Amino acid sequence: MNHKHNATEPLVLHAGEGRTHNCGRMTAVFKADENETDEKYSISEWWLEPDTDGPGAHLHEENDEVFYVLEGTVSVLIGQEWVQAKKGAFLRIPAKTLHDFKNQTEKRAGLLNFFIPGGFERNMPAIVSWFEKNK
Repeated sequence: MNHKHNATEPLVLHAGEGRTHNCGRMTAVFKADENETDEKYSISEWWLEPDTDGPGAHLHEENDEVFYVLEGTVSVLIGQEWVQAKKGAFLRIPAKTLHDFKNQTEKRAGLLNFFIPGGFERNMPAIVSWFEKNK
């Protein structure tokens, strides 16, 4: 379902629901965006097939990110250190911190992401386009 809600309405999405963006062997599913949270945060799931690189090392000037591992084991770069984050792991990445993630295992892996404040979904058309051309 692709429902748009405003920040004053409850939002209920069941497993698999949301706005899906295909990025090669990585899939993003947006659950709540800035329009639904009064720009306070964006929430998305990121699913990586086995042996799949993520977005590449990057940082956000003004946005904190929170990751929660939903399934599998995800290798997460924080600064200069790679952390092996297993199902149930929680990671907070402050603004201006270099980070990346990838799945180096033989099983599918997933992350729940909170992007604070919201707006990350605005980047998705360009990200999808990049993956279509480069992967």
